[in-house]
Amino acid sequence: MYDVKGNLRHVLADLPDDVQLVAISKYHPKEFIQQAYDEGQRVFGESHEQELRQKQADLPGDIQWHFIGHLQTNKVKYIAPYIAMIETVDSLKLLREIDKQAKKNDRVINVLLELHIAEEETKYGLTLDACRQLLDEGEWKSLSNVKICGLMMMASFVEDESQIRKEMMLASDFFDEVKQKHFSADDAFCERSWGMSHDYRIAVECNSTMVRIGTTIFGPRVY
Repeated sequence: MYDVKGNLRHVLADLPDDVQLVAISKYHPKEFIQQAYDEGQRVFGESHEQELRQKQADLPGDIQWHFIGHLQTNKVKYIAPYIAMIETVDSLKLLREIDKQAKKNDRVINVLLELHIAEEETKYGLTLDACRQLLDEGEWKSLSNVKICGLMMMASFVEDESQIRKEMMLASDFFDEVKQKHFSADDAFCERSWGMSHDYRIAVECNSTMVRIGTTIFGPRVY
């Protein structure tokens, strides 16, 4: 059996107190999530609505589920009743739909705006200019059932640490720009979600407040 608890303790010992761990449990069995839960972990990340729905039904009710995959608007209604945060908002259309479904469930759903900074076409997210435009146009201010809490990005999956650091610092600087211009009086806009199993130590140095770690804790994914 994979030593989930030992791996989790090792990762948590690595992280500063002000950096939150999102344990990425997608493609991992419920038993592994339960082990991490028994060790005290409460925040888990999933990327497929159907898999998440099954896990959410079977696992403890106080788990905070983060959606960390590409989210289609027609799937929002299925996760809106319970999702704690959607980290991958990449369009105004998706933001509107989350607000609509949150309203139906009498909830306010926390979200992060996903940035596309990595030099990889497979990544989703808003370019910096598209993100600026979305915020400048201001429609998001009228969406009362969705709360923008910060930014999320994935650095390039490369060996070159200088490139990873450069991309993460670009995101960090952009966070400062957006915070000052649009959220200076909003304490809830505080999250910088970057860093995964292979680069979370760099992310901590690059002002991340939230790292998304799966393989290091749960081992290779079971597809």
